[in-house]
Amino acid sequence: MQVPLQIVIRDFALTKALETQIRDKATKLEGFHSRINSCRVTVEVLGRHRQQGHRFQVGIDVRMPGREIVANRHQDEDVYVALRDAFDAVKRQLEEIAREQRDAVKLYRSPQHGTVTRLIADQGYGFIATGDGRELYFSRENVVHLLFENLAAGMSVQFIEEPAGESSQAKRVSKHGV
Repeated sequence: MQVPLQIVIRDFALTKALETQIRDKATKLEGFHSRINSCRVTVEVLGRHRQQGHRFQVGIDVRMPGREIVANRHQDEDVYVALRDAFDAVKRQLEEIAREQRDAVKLYRSPQHGTVTRLIADQGYGFIATGDGRELYFSRENVVHLLFENLAAGMSVQFIEEPAGESSQAKRVSKHGV
């Protein structure tokens, strides 16, 4: 973090154990996203409940370039439970942001062209000869824009090659030109 962690405590005394817990959880947030600029954690007592006693509320405000993540109103009678719930909410949001950013930088794979060489129709799979002479496996679930049953040996198809185990397989198989 570029700005040191801010801890705000309202209406009770901060213990060393609570401060350590907050610092540990805030440090772990950087493992979910590396570009966190600042983090502010607010812990407050909401007042005394008639039967249960004090209720604690935890709010967390995390800032990063172009984004702000807020987790508010995580309440519990146990301050550590409220703290855990608030940090879990922030982690979920950071994971979602990281997932969006990974998807945004995925490389677009252009379709390749090939010819269906063999179909094992009763078992729902087949093979496609690629332009460079390799043969790729595909299954019924990989066929789009037409039915698997409408494929035939010798048919020209387009597909996207993706890694699968130790080799590659054809995905999104469709009739060439569709």
